[in-house]
Amino acid sequence: MSDVLLSAQDLSVRFGGVLAVNQVSFDVRRGEVFTLIGPNGAGKTTVFNLISRIYQPTTGRITWNGGAAPLTLTDQPPHAIAALGIARTFQNIELFEHATVLHNLLIGRHVHRRTGFWSELFFTPATRAAEVAAREKAEQVIDLLDLQHHRDSLVAGLPYGVRKVVELARALCTEPQLLLLDEPSSGLNVEETADMAFWIQDIQHELGISVLMVEHDMTLVSKVSDRVLAMAQGEVLALGSAREVQADARVIEAYLGTAEDVSSLRRPKVAA
Repeated sequence: MSDVLLSAQDLSVRFGGVLAVNQVSFDVRRGEVFTLIGPNGAGKTTVFNLISRIYQPTTGRITWNGGAAPLTLTDQPPHAIAALGIARTFQNIELFEHATVLHNLLIGRHVHRRTGFWSELFFTPATRAAEVAAREKAEQVIDLLDLQHHRDSLVAGLPYGVRKVVELARALCTEPQLLLLDEPSSGLNVEETADMAFWIQDIQHELGISVLMVEHDMTLVSKVSDRVLAMAQGEVLALGSAREVQADARVIEAYLGTAEDVSSLRRPKVAA
């Protein structure tokens, strides 16, 4: 079995005259947390949308090694991605607000249902067994992420930070091999971000799930990431550990500008 779970090879995406992603390549290994960082507009979410099959690359391909044999992910339809073992959360939370937390998690189990219309209609023993298995998995995820007190609450009435955790929980209910986290700390306070880091580590170490993350909070990135890929203007700047990438001169320039730009920020302003 290959150590590489997902491989992006020379990905490029052009929207009209705009080259949003340009010749981006990277591998995500089994069991690691791999993080994409970069300024706004760097192309990070576009890469996520390529993996999720929301976008089609102009050039390049993505190879998925999560099955019995490797397949070209970029040949798959969007609705097949979850069943292959890839789950995703979004920067802007996408939940069924007028359903309970438990019902949202059970929706995440739909990729594992094998019962048909008639067995569902007559609630056959196979359907009952599938329902029990789905609820057991949902309860395991609820326990993992400390959502017991919110199990029967409507999502619409929950604080923002809890909703972020519920979306993470629904993704875990699909039993993914690869979890895509799009800015998981966005909108969270310091304590909630610390909890998110703890859960990402549990997902990696206890569940054995690989994580591909887009994140701006460098404290979170440094705490949980095995490897980091820095992007700017759709291109790869640096790849390595969080410490190595943050020390890279090209990354510093992409975030802060040139040395002259940085020094000019420190100069006292002279009144006209």
